[in-house]
Amino acid sequence: MHKNWKVSRREFIRSAATAAAGAVAVPQLIPATVLGAPGKPGANDRVTLGVIGVHFRGPQLIQVMPPQGRVVAISDCYTKRMDEALVKLGGPKLATYQDYRQMFDREKLDGVVLACRAMQRVLIAMHAIQRGLDVYAEKPLSLYVREAGPLIRAVKKHGTVFQHGTQCRSVPLNRWICAFVRRGGIGKLTKVLMRNHVGPIDYPGLPEQPIPAGLDWDAWSNQAPLLPYNEKLYNSFSTYRCYDGGQVTNWVHGQDMLQLALGADETGPVEIWPIADYQGPPELRPVQMRYADGTLVSFELESKRGPDGGAVFLGEDCKVELNFNKVTSNPPDFIKDAPPPMPMPDEQGVGLWTAVPHLENWLDCIKTRNTPNAPVEIGHRSTSVSHLMNLCRQLGRKLRWDPKLEQCVGDDEANALLSRPRRKGYELPESA
Repeated sequence: MHKNWKVSRREFIRSAATAAAGAVAVPQLIPATVLGAPGKPGANDRVTLGVIGVHFRGPQLIQVMPPQGRVVAISDCYTKRMDEALVKLGGPKLATYQDYRQMFDREKLDGVVLACRAMQRVLIAMHAIQRGLDVYAEKPLSLYVREAGPLIRAVKKHGTVFQHGTQCRSVPLNRWICAFVRRGGIGKLTKVLMRNHVGPIDYPGLPEQPIPAGLDWDAWSNQAPLLPYNEKLYNSFSTYRCYDGGQVTNWVHGQDMLQLALGADETGPVEIWPIADYQGPPELRPVQMRYADGTLVSFELESKRGPDGGAVFLGEDCKVELNFNKVTSNPPDFIKDAPPPMPMPDEQGVGLWTAVPHLENWLDCIKTRNTPNAPVEIGHRSTSVSHLMNLCRQLGRKLRWDPKLEQCVGDDEANALLSRPRRKGYELPESA
């Protein structure tokens, strides 16, 4: 794509909707006679939304929200972030709430977009589900493997339309290539290469600093230990294991495309082991995995030298590198009839603009009550691959994984790390 080629936001959304219609099994045009479920918006209604978490991703998603979604309120633990978001958005006035539960009480919402932190996401999602709201949850889905179980049960119980923010699931080119690989289009897979993203480290401790005015540090910390505030801790939370899974879980997009291309949406790897003879820091240790069909996956590509949002698939007939809305192959003319890439208004914003059809798919499903492209179960399985990679690094040894039981075979120490203690006041509801 030519770097100087620009399209307007309105033109982009229209083009993305047209492109996605051919690749997503959800109707994009709904007759006016089709009504939503009781208490849900009908086909001709705009979906009324709140957004929780407006430090970075939240305002981005508001800026590219498709026309059928209408954001009326935002919430963040830090009032300064809401003030900054309102300036950045510069559009219609939005109601602001430091406590998201007050937003649920006072606003007539159909759904909520969760762009909050990993340690906050599942509990807030369950509170939203209890209020009858549909949920778009940014990635990663969870902080630890077993956190997702209660969430999955709540989604099923309430019939929630839940979309996980792995947006490549709604990008036509990505979906087509994954299906092509899955059908054997590049021949038998000999290996899959993935980016070796940095994982989390244990918190080393930082000097205590005054909590900024307007920041609810207790609510921000959520289930994690209530550590003394430090600006670096707040801004670099994803570095530390108690808050997040590092870039391994942040870039779950690659693992999600791996799962889709292998036809493994309902399962996962069966073995995970660290590559031998590595001398560097544990959080960058290369890891390999094997699936039940024998497919070998190697997280060995150096930073900035592999696809963030996909993988390199090595087949007997062709090598394919898949990234956000982009594919290359060797031989270069091997792949035919693939859909064109979505039009991008700015190449630097590909991770943002590829979210448009994903949001649109979610909004359409809120009206039709169909299952979206990245439901909670699929989000959980893809995120679990990331968690297992981090767990393997943490323990420094081979793990045997039972995808059906979702536990490590004969390994009490590893299984104990699949769960975490939650701080009092931030326990997950026993029954949602």
